[in-house]
Amino acid sequence: MRCITFMIAFLGESVSPKLVERIQKIVTTNCQVWDMYGPAETGVCTYYQIHSINQASGIPIGRPLPNYQCLIHDEFGQLVIVGQQGELLVGGVGVFAGYLGRDDLTEKALVKIDGVTYYRTGDLVRIDSNGLIYYIGRTDHQVKLHGQRIEVEEIERCLHDIHITTCVVVKWGEDHLVAYVEGSGISEEDLRTHCRLHLPPFMVPSVFVILDQLPLNANGKVDRKRLPAPDFSTARDADHLDSLILTPLEERIRNIFAEVFHNEQPNVNISFGRMGGTSLDAMRALSMIRKQICMKVDATVLFANPSVRQLAQALQPLLDLQEDPVTTVTP
Repeated sequence: MRCITFMIAFLGESVSPKLVERIQKIVTTNCQVWDMYGPAETGVCTYYQIHSINQASGIPIGRPLPNYQCLIHDEFGQLVIVGQQGELLVGGVGVFAGYLGRDDLTEKALVKIDGVTYYRTGDLVRIDSNGLIYYIGRTDHQVKLHGQRIEVEEIERCLHDIHITTCVVVKWGEDHLVAYVEGSGISEEDLRTHCRLHLPPFMVPSVFVILDQLPLNANGKVDRKRLPAPDFSTARDADHLDSLILTPLEERIRNIFAEVFHNEQPNVNISFGRMGGTSLDAMRALSMIRKQICMKVDATVLFANPSVRQLAQALQPLLDLQEDPVTTVTP
């Protein structure tokens, strides 16, 4: 009897571990599952056969195919080390010659290194100690918020873990991340709690907007220009459970937040970003905290601990080092 082997290959979009697990449960034992990668400018250039799934590290796009070479460069054009993010450059037999009639674009896309022509993919990747390449996101989807570089696709992957249909995260103005989610049967608080459990504080979106359907462009991709403006008042009204007795330090910080962020009774459990506060407001708050509470606090502490309660917990060890932590220093 002839044995037939089936092959399922993913190409063009990131593959989620949960999707692969579902496929492996329903297909026959004679089925191979592969993850492959390749822009139109290079053709398929990497491959990886999926045998097992590591939920923590995700699914790699694999290694270069024969007659292809892959380099990973940092923002200064230097090769990255294991685990470091960088832009993927692809060289080899399938690299295109250029864009017809667009020498300006060709010059930006192609670079010669040691006599080999490489295509700059614009994709952020990392490589592990086994030589496997992992796709992270697009370089043009990386944003900088409060001095922190954030890959929004990492936030989107986190949200996809809770069985939503699709989502997109965008930087709104200069100070906020907004998550637009397509799905039903899930609340903003469910989304926020999930992100808080799996992401650092500076990567948790200020507002979650739940829509029946995200707007799409002619190519079937999410049209970011047509996304509705977020309503920051929902963030101000959220987290009503604020009835715990405040410590003296929390009370002092809340008074500062009330003045700076124009909120008479700010909730001690929500970040100043969700109150609609800007980075300029945060700098004013930092100045007042230094004058009235603790001179040793810096901006990174404030942005990493953006709520009254979080900030109080972060400042208490610093105050314990001071000779008189309860003395108020006036201007």
